[in-house]
Amino acid sequence: MEKDASAPDPSRQRNGFSGVLYGEFADALNDELRYSVSLTESALTVQRISSSPDRTKVAFNLSDCVGCRSHTGPDTSAYFTAYFYPMKRRWMSAGLARQRVEQCFRVAPAQDPLVNLREAERWAHAIRDASERLAPRRDGVACTKLRRPCRTMILVNPHSGRGQALQLFTGHIQAMLTEADVPYTLVITEHQNHARELVRNADLSQWDALVIMSGDGLLFEVINGLMEREDWQQAIKTPLGILPGGSGNALAASLHHYSQSPPAWNEELLLSCGFMLCKGLVGPLDLVSVHLASGQRLFSFLSLAWGFVADVDIESEKYRHVGAIRFLMGTLVRLASLRVYQGRLAYLPAKEEPKPQTENAKATSTRHPPSLSSPPPGHVAPDASPKQRGSLNNRIDTNLNQNSFTNTSDVITNMRPETQSNNKTTSPVDSLLPGLDQPVPDNWTVVNEEDFVLVLAIYQSHLAEDLWTVPGATADDGLIHLFYVTAGISRPALLRLFLAMEKGSHLACGCPHLVYEKVRAVRLEPTSQQGMITVDGEVVEYGPIQAQIHPGMANLIRG
Repeated sequence: MEKDASAPDPSRQRNGFSGVLYGEFADALNDELRYSVSLTESALTVQRISSSPDRTKVAFNLSDCVGCRSHTGPDTSAYFTAYFYPMKRRWMSAGLARQRVEQCFRVAPAQDPLVNLREAERWAHAIRDASERLAPRRDGVACTKLRRPCRTMILVNPHSGRGQALQLFTGHIQAMLTEADVPYTLVITEHQNHARELVRNADLSQWDALVIMSGDGLLFEVINGLMEREDWQQAIKTPLGILPGGSGNALAASLHHYSQSPPAWNEELLLSCGFMLCKGLVGPLDLVSVHLASGQRLFSFLSLAWGFVADVDIESEKYRHVGAIRFLMGTLVRLASLRVYQGRLAYLPAKEEPKPQTENAKATSTRHPPSLSSPPPGHVAPDASPKQRGSLNNRIDTNLNQNSFTNTSDVITNMRPETQSNNKTTSPVDSLLPGLDQPVPDNWTVVNEEDFVLVLAIYQSHLAEDLWTVPGATADDGLIHLFYVTAGISRPALLRLFLAMEKGSHLACGCPHLVYEKVRAVRLEPTSQQGMITVDGEVVEYGPIQAQIHPGMANLIRG
């Protein structure tokens, strides 16, 4: 019989956890290996019990723990297993990345299996409780915690990136969510704007978080679907998560950067984002309201691009099968036939305090509904992007513990009833923007140049996994980071800028054709007849466009 050496300190009772636990347990696979295990409020420390003088002690930081589970064994014993994702050295590399570590112990101090199970459950509960209190905190970021259990809808685009999003989910994320006891429903999108339609009508009271497993395009759909709802003010506060399954993965790379972790790519980036999802910290996310000449209004979380960047993003679609390297291939192709675009650019510098419109200005604006009105409920924006998402022939409807894969019909069954239009709350007011047919205010800066190679307005740190575009950006800094490159730049100089962007050093290149400004609103009026404009990587109508920042409008699951 195994000795029960647990030693709680009753003077430190809090939330069912004594602050210190100690026990001696056998290895889950080898009864001859025994360990002394101690739990404090910050670490789980494991030391092998041996007569040898070399008794290595290993301490696991509880901030790296996503969960702990208990279960019975084949005999009277019970087990508890803690799951950690600490930063460890990459194999054959000097860098650090999160790697999975599992610690499982056999509990058998009594002949009664229920007694053993209760002891295993006591340890599992104490470890979970302590790890949740030690969720990572970042200076200057006001985060809240997702409720537990967190009911999560995960939307997967099976055709994003190299068409491996579903395999990446089942191979890496599914187990993490089980370890963290996060119940989820997996919804596989079947066509373009499917996610937009779904979240626009779903009963969001059933979900504590909406998570995207795809590239950035699917999150663009979800955000705009939420903003088209009658209850948009409440709906847009639903915590949003991102799991990289596309080829760009800009927001996922930005989130990883905001967590102050070393750079990561591919599966390492996915593991990092999965870890953040399991930890469940939620912080504010800025959104940008975008107005098109036709009167359509969109909401953006990432970028607005015209010229070289938009060309590369869309034209590289043909190389999607090679993954993230598609952007490098697209860059080289576009450099070979570099284009110059004519247009007018203006912006409201961030140093200017936002000036609310006067009543006269508001009255003038309301006479021009094409620039300020929201799309009607149920409106689905046209999208000229060549990204096509075919239907999935074989749908999955398999329960996995408390989690499930589901068909769209299962979710639509739980859709909310339509809200009467007279209950619709007012859409967010763009107080910084005049009508598109009105001149910009005097406190705006008008760029004298009319020949551009590119214009990029971005609100996150990364434009892609390997493009660190704004080193100082955060998800809620209340800024649009405006870059533009004027005509006259040579092909080698432009290539050097993008190569330097991989390390975030492009602003130190001293390129006279590159301009960077922090702004709160921007207007672009192309005069070239040909060209493309993208919002969050999706093609929108070509013509005059303007946008302004809305600080902290949405919520984002982050580290």
